[in-house]
Amino acid sequence: MNVDDKQMDELFALARRAAEAAYAPYSKFRVGAALLGADGRIFTGCNVENRSFGLTVCAERNAVFQGVSQGCRNFLALAIVTPDSGEPVGPCGACRQVLSEFMGPQSPVRFGGGKSRAVVNCSLGELLPFDSLHDLAT
Repeated sequence: MNVDDKQMDELFALARRAAEAAYAPYSKFRVGAALLGADGRIFTGCNVENRSFGLTVCAERNAVFQGVSQGCRNFLALAIVTPDSGEPVGPCGACRQVLSEFMGPQSPVRFGGGKSRAVVNCSLGELLPFDSLHDLAT
């Protein structure tokens, strides 16, 4: 299934809405994510901080875990919105690794939503170009 611009726009809008639910009292840096499952369902997540910062969960992983907990194991596209940033902010390294477990390298990713209004469109493979560990799952 190919993901078109209209679907990416919808994911981006849902990610923006998810960011509003973020719990970010320490960093004041809200993040929302929306993930399109191969079955057509959309899963959203927001970042949830903790005083012990290592226990914080990113929006992207929250969305993946939502999908997996509901039986989805294959995702086609991701949108991330960081409304409090000055520039577009892509997923952290841990999220890139988790995403590569459930998405192919050709999967589209859109991130932005900061104060600059700039948006980046790329693929997961561009975010994690040498994902040799992905081959272990096959």
